[in-house]
Amino acid sequence: MPGDPARVPGRPVPGGPPQGAGGGNSPWWSDALADPWRDPYAPAAVVVPAPAPTGPDTDPEPVVDPDAPHRPGVRQVVLISLITALLAGSLGSALTYALLRGGGNLPTLGAQSGQAPALAQRKPDSLAGVAEKVLPSVVTVRVASLGGTSEGSGFVVSADGHIITNDHVVADGPGKATVIFNDGSTAPGTVVGQDPESDIAVIKVAKSGLKPVEFGDSDALAVGDPVLAVGSPLSLANTVTAGIVSALDRTMQAGEPGGPTRYYAAIQTDAAVNHGNSGGPLVDGAGRVVGVNSTIKSLVADGQEAGNIGLAFAIPINQAKRVTEDIIGTGKARRTVIGAQVGGTAVAPGAGVRLNAVEPAGPAAAAGLKTGDVVLRLNGHPLTEPIDLVALVRKYAPGSVVTVEYRRGSARQSTSVTLAADAK
Repeated sequence: MPGDPARVPGRPVPGGPPQGAGGGNSPWWSDALADPWRDPYAPAAVVVPAPAPTGPDTDPEPVVDPDAPHRPGVRQVVLISLITALLAGSLGSALTYALLRGGGNLPTLGAQSGQAPALAQRKPDSLAGVAEKVLPSVVTVRVASLGGTSEGSGFVVSADGHIITNDHVVADGPGKATVIFNDGSTAPGTVVGQDPESDIAVIKVAKSGLKPVEFGDSDALAVGDPVLAVGSPLSLANTVTAGIVSALDRTMQAGEPGGPTRYYAAIQTDAAVNHGNSGGPLVDGAGRVVGVNSTIKSLVADGQEAGNIGLAFAIPINQAKRVTEDIIGTGKARRTVIGAQVGGTAVAPGAGVRLNAVEPAGPAAAAGLKTGDVVLRLNGHPLTEPIDLVALVRKYAPGSVVTVEYRRGSARQSTSVTLAADAK
């Protein structure tokens, strides 16, 4: 009917499809009654969904974030540790094999300066510089005899092959020796001469290119001066030890049973000296030879092997050089004497040494000394034992003038004595 909105074509009738729109069989309008956007005349309502059921049987399945960190299990920890250990062992074995095979391809650690070796940069007056200067002149002396082989040290003193060593190094040999040089080369040596009482011997080798040592002045030494001992202690060639001058004119008497008695007015040092150092040089801070290492003090009993305890003694080079020149020039050394014998009546300790006899034509008699006089000092050095006078006199060359302080009765007097060479 006209005017009735329910009858207008295309206007939906509540409860049914619109007229002329395909009727109730259209799929488009099958849910129009429940869709307020498609049927503006349909009543609108807000629908709130009911809460989800809860309980142990209705808990939702947990959600796992695949990017979240996981805590490894025991099996994973054990597996990872085992693999790491195997890899570390393999790497270590490979490095060890490479090192044993030469390791030539291993990287060099540390920065390379490109400079010359460090040894070449040592100052000449440093200990390393002194050792570098002296070592080419130091030799090992090996002597074979019926009693076995003895070994000591020595040093080159002339370009034509003369070598100084100790008499006790060559004493038991047949006059021949093997000389081993710093570079490892060897040469046969012949004993030119020896002086048992001063413990100096001279060997000659036929070898070119030798480098002689530079001599110092043993009379210019002072207690506390630095020194180096160079030689072959215990067969360890090219060994250098350092110390200081501990004392000067340390008088001592040495020698083996049945052998000659040796007297020393020695240079005492605390540089380490052992068997095999005998005959090697003692050098000062400038690399000049000031002594010949000769003997050591030890706490061991007779017959036992002695070792260094910081008390070593060297023959002053002024004396050794004089004896060497005598041996090279004449085949034997002159012995310096004062023309008197010591001993006899004892005096209080430290009160000097008594002259037991004075030779009528000897140096002591010429200076006015008499039998019974007590010599207190020689060139300012106090005398306490008879060996002091003998050792100190041997230190000086024949012709030297020394000052002798003595006591005759209760009077103290002084005189000058010109020492002489003995007749033999």
